[in-house]
Amino acid sequence: MPTELLTVRDLHAYYGKSHVLQGVSLTVRPGEVVGLLGRNGVGKTTTLKAIMGLITRRGQVVFKSQEVSVLPAHQIPRLGIGYVPQGRHIFPEFTVWENLMVGLVTEKTAPPERLAAIFRNFPVLGERLKQLGGTLSGGEQQMLAIARAAISQPALILMDEPSEGLSPLTRGIVLERIKTIQASGVGILLVEQNVKLALATCQRVYFMEKGVVRQEVEAAELRRDKELVARYLGVEV
Repeated sequence: MPTELLTVRDLHAYYGKSHVLQGVSLTVRPGEVVGLLGRNGVGKTTTLKAIMGLITRRGQVVFKSQEVSVLPAHQIPRLGIGYVPQGRHIFPEFTVWENLMVGLVTEKTAPPERLAAIFRNFPVLGERLKQLGGTLSGGEQQMLAIARAAISQPALILMDEPSEGLSPLTRGIVLERIKTIQASGVGILLVEQNVKLALATCQRVYFMEKGVVRQEVEAAELRRDKELVARYLGVEV
C-alpha cells in the first residue's frame, strides 16, 4: 500500500506551443501540507492546473494508486481532489449557499453535520448564506473558495495563493483553517507567495525554477536555513 496520496512524475504542460512544465515530480502524503514555492512565472499555478487536467499535459499523475492523467478534467474532482484556484473564482451572481453547493461533486446536498463543520470553521459564511458572492469582502470570498473545495470532503486539496490580497487578520484565519483541514487527515498541495505562511503550515517544500522542481526540503530545515529561501525566492524571512 503506497504511503503517497498524490504522486506526480515527469509532468509536462503546455500553453499552445509554449512548453511551461518540463518534467515536474512531487508527492503529497495524507494529512501533509506540501508547499510549492518559487518566483513568479516558474510554473507553480500551471502545475496545479495540469494535475486537475485543465491544460494540455503529459506525464503521470497518480492519486490513491489510480492514474488520473488520462481522465477528463470534470472527472478528477469526483475522485476526491478539491481545488482552490488563484483569484478565488467564486460565482459572483450566486449566493453563498449556491456557491457551496457547487462544490458538491457526487451529492445533491451536504449532510447537516458536514454543513455544521463548515460553519464552525467559517462562521461568517453561515451568517451570509443568502448574500451574493460578489458582495463579499476579499477575505470572505477566499473563505468561501476554501469552504467550497472542502465541502465534498476531498482527500486532497490543491490551494493556489490562498493568502493573496488578504489583510493580516484574515490571513491568520486562513492559516488556521488550513491547519484545521490538515488535522482532519486531508493532504494539501499549497502554492503560496507568503513565505512565512508557507513555513508555518508546510511539512515539506518543493522549490521550482523555470518549469522544473530544483529541490525538495523539509520545512523545519528551511526555518533554520534562511539563505536557501533567499536563493530561490529572492526574499528574506
